[in-house]
Amino acid sequence: MLHLYDTATRSVRELALREPGKVGIYLCGPTVYGPAHLGHGRATLSYDILRRFLEWSGLEVQLVSNITDIDDKIIARANDEGRPWKDITTKCEAMWFRAMDGIGVQRPHDIPHATDYVAEMVELIGELVAQDSAYTTDDGVYMDVESVDDYGLLAFQTLDDMRVGGGDREVVGAAEKRHPADFVLWKFSKPDEPSWPSPWGEGRPGWHSECVVMSLDLLGEGFDLHCGGQDLRFPHHENERAQAVALGKTFANHWMHNGFVVDAEGEKMSKSIGNVSNLLDLIEHYDPRAYRLVLLQSHYRSPVKLGQSMIDAAVKALAGLDAFAARAAKVPAVESDPSVIDAFRAAMEDDLDTPKAMSIVFDAVRTANTAIDSGDDTAGPLVAAVIEICSAVGLELSAGGDDVDDDVAAQAAALDRARADKDFAAADAIRAGLQADGWTVETTKDGTSVRR
Repeated sequence: MLHLYDTATRSVRELALREPGKVGIYLCGPTVYGPAHLGHGRATLSYDILRRFLEWSGLEVQLVSNITDIDDKIIARANDEGRPWKDITTKCEAMWFRAMDGIGVQRPHDIPHATDYVAEMVELIGELVAQDSAYTTDDGVYMDVESVDDYGLLAFQTLDDMRVGGGDREVVGAAEKRHPADFVLWKFSKPDEPSWPSPWGEGRPGWHSECVVMSLDLLGEGFDLHCGGQDLRFPHHENERAQAVALGKTFANHWMHNGFVVDAEGEKMSKSIGNVSNLLDLIEHYDPRAYRLVLLQSHYRSPVKLGQSMIDAAVKALAGLDAFAARAAKVPAVESDPSVIDAFRAAMEDDLDTPKAMSIVFDAVRTANTAIDSGDDTAGPLVAAVIEICSAVGLELSAGGDDVDDDVAAQAAALDRARADKDFAAADAIRAGLQADGWTVETTKDGTSVRR
């Protein structure tokens, strides 16, 4: 049974399913106003690995992940560039999915858009206003956080702690707020801004209402798991939860948050602080699987300091795995080694311990290579286990050869002839030329193989 760290209880506990055999997951998606960066890639890859593992385990998964296509940042960019806001959201959403497809992230089962749920958000806000859990000010409708008994659960703070910790900072709209932590549910529109009708006036929804409405509509009350980056824990997820709790609804059963991708100085990578690395640029220059392998070798809750050395190490490790897959292609297909599969399952069920899972894979590769060399019958089950595990976490291996043209194949054959003639200088020159053209070159006792 899968156990995951639950942010709400601050403990690793069983992911208790509302309905046996089925898992409902809500993942907060992108605000589409710019390209996907490495932090986005970490979040989507982390939960793609989780989803694949759950499906490999035999569970039926429904993954919902939204698109925020109306937001202050979108409007600000549209104004700065003199473009229609919908032009920005349409193009940035296409870029998002191009990046996600590039790193092998499976599409969510449901992809709701904020602009398709405005009427439902107005209805939810109206219910909060009707019971005095929300109120109107000059600039919009605000949530009264003091109407929620356990507000601050995901922030690990009480309201009193927040008030004291706020210091002397200026709170936007403080003069009309009942409490400094009250957050906007509906923003009255300014001239030339996109707007929708509501009982309180023309405007648009605040960010924190869309995910409440979408998750409850598509997954129902008491859905199994709510996911997102650590930066969303507060205020976004806390404010989602507050609205549902205030209305007496059962919200997410379990809360899961992944760690940050940080730069060389340890700062979180994001579009807002300028140290962003574009995900599309990364996958243009490197094997897209390298980022997945980096994250598989890191625990999802730990920060990842992504640098050149980590990517290079992942590319090298992938070359080794692909070389193994090429050798393994000659091994007759059999059932996976049950002890290896059991060890993998145990690691993954212990708070998604992918570093341990990958160590099991590399240990099995080493043992299998030895067995292949000696002609041992244990090779087949080990090979099958490695291939099955890699598939279960979305790390597809390549046996190579499919994209090797005749000229490259001829160079590989020439390299082998040079080695047979003990002309190692010529062999090294051929190898260097192939590598300069972007080929990975592996030479074993069986000869030279090349692959992209």
